[in-house]
Amino acid sequence: MTTRYKRPDLKNAQSILDGSKREFDSAFLLKDMDLFGSTIVRNIYESFRMLGDSILVSQGISSSDHLAPINELLKLKVNTKRPIALIDSLRILRHNINYYGYNPRVEEVEDFMNFAQGCYKDLFLEVKRILEKTN
Repeated sequence: MTTRYKRPDLKNAQSILDGSKREFDSAFLLKDMDLFGSTIVRNIYESFRMLGDSILVSQGISSSDHLAPINELLKLKVNTKRPIALIDSLRILRHNINYYGYNPRVEEVEDFMNFAQGCYKDLFLEVKRILEKTN
């Protein structure tokens, strides 16, 4: 993992946060889980990754991989309906989809959609609070 330090960019961090919300919302517009399961998982994962990236960008940190943004989310002290540690399982599933052609089962997609619905809003609000506090 390569970490590069640069000037904190709150405007870019906010833009990434807004993009995260769009990715999240778009995942739930796709109804056919057999056909769009991979896309749904990717969008959900990307929305979480972008939350973590938003925090890093606000601190002036640029990461070359997905681990740093995900680890940033795992550090947050937020009460959620499901354990946020499941984000790493989502990262692994997305990796298998992207690099090994794995086609997720409907049950896996449903499980991660339920996980996302139980965690995303709380994490989003916490990241938003962090960005506002940084201003």
